[in-house]
Amino acid sequence: MNRRVFLKNGTLALVSLGFAPAFIAEAAAAAAPRRKILVAVFQRGAVDGLNMVVPFGERAYYAGRPSIAVGRPGAAQGAIDLDGFFGLHPRMAPLAELFTRGELAIVHACGSHDDTRSHFDAQDYMESGTPGVKSTRDGWMNRYLHAREHEAASPFRAVAIAQQMPRSLQGAAPALAIGNLNSFGVRDDRAGMGTMASSSFEAQYAEAADALLQPVGRDAFDAVKRMQQVNPASYAPANGAEYPRSGFGEAMKQIAQIIRGDLGLEVAFTELGQWDHHANEGGATGQLANRLDDFARGIAAFSRDLGDRMADVVLVTMSEFGRTVRENGNRGTDHGHGNAMLVMGGGVNGGRIFGKWPGLEREQLWQGRDLAITTDFRDVFTELVTGHLGASDVSRIFPGHRASGRLGLLRL
Repeated sequence: MNRRVFLKNGTLALVSLGFAPAFIAEAAAAAAPRRKILVAVFQRGAVDGLNMVVPFGERAYYAGRPSIAVGRPGAAQGAIDLDGFFGLHPRMAPLAELFTRGELAIVHACGSHDDTRSHFDAQDYMESGTPGVKSTRDGWMNRYLHAREHEAASPFRAVAIAQQMPRSLQGAAPALAIGNLNSFGVRDDRAGMGTMASSSFEAQYAEAADALLQPVGRDAFDAVKRMQQVNPASYAPANGAEYPRSGFGEAMKQIAQIIRGDLGLEVAFTELGQWDHHANEGGATGQLANRLDDFARGIAAFSRDLGDRMADVVLVTMSEFGRTVRENGNRGTDHGHGNAMLVMGGGVNGGRIFGKWPGLEREQLWQGRDLAITTDFRDVFTELVTGHLGASDVSRIFPGHRASGRLGLLRL
């Protein structure tokens, strides 16, 4: 029985003694030295990539969106010009500087070649990394962790700032889901009060557990103590970073705190929803604009907060599918196909739009209505886990998929 499996069984022993752990780390070694980190952000609900990264050079874009198109650069509240053809939504201005500095890259017309228009299925396929295969039980990020397991792994190697474990991190490798760092700890539920009781519980566990299990209990409490030493409640963002006061802003701040606390993080995940705008989507202003404002400010603050630490970090964004090219009768957009992904970090070959642009004329659209996909989302993930995280064999991470070639997202 190896140490990692034993630890999983040991945490179950804590429950059997009558205590319910609100949060128990599933690994026990000390935090690893600084290593490369991948942060994944899921835009749940299918963001409108055509209004997020605007193809203002396309006549058909404006023809299909008479009321919700974002204006050309130079117009009032127009797109922020990136390369003479594409522009950022004006509410994403906080990210424009990162693009100009070469720290932000964009992959357009990418996604899953599976033709589902179901949010549930498409999200499942993107997180499992096996489009069209519903029988996959684990997520692609967990398969990466499992393929590269090592004894020096930190309890905080894989963390999701989310209310439940995301599909991406489900699987055999240990991973943690934290709703809020301030609630990290171990609870004694016997009193029914929900109060933190790590110190008293540690003493009682030491008395009750036999000599074989005591190291496991100490390892679990070591994880709690490490987070307590970081002191989440007193965290002060660096470099003048100001996170939006939103759930997403708080999640990005907490990921930055784990990174700056040198807790051994390797992969992190968070999400934000409410992108499914079938009605009254808006263009430069409105529902989508408000969501993009939160999204962009949270990511920009994260980059500013980490400062030089971004040299070790790559952040990637994803969404299950895009939206229709033409707006519908309710001034919104319906479920589409191709979309845009953002890739940000110190090692990113930024300041560029990657992917072959298929065009938006009717004969160029997928099924006559959607942006066609020219880059498989797994090609993006593959390049990040190999070029950034250092994986050499991705056949176990993305089974059945062969990348079409290196995109060039990273400066290698």
